[in-house]
Amino acid sequence: MLWPMLAIALGFLGLAVLAVLAVRVHLAVRRLSGQVAQASRRIADASADLERAAADLARAGGAAGL
Repeated sequence: MLWPMLAIALGFLGLAVLAVLAVRVHLAVRRLSGQVAQASRRIADASADLERAAADLARAGGAAGL
């Protein structure tokens, strides 16, 4: 009777460890997705700034007769 109880206890402990690890992975993924979203917004802002700068440069070049 001891071995089946020990096996059940170890199985439960194994599931508990897996659950804790799953929660940690979930939190890490949420943190990473927030960082990816922030980086995406920064890239979009930089792209818009670059487009404005290129348009201004093209306008200045056209006015200079180049």
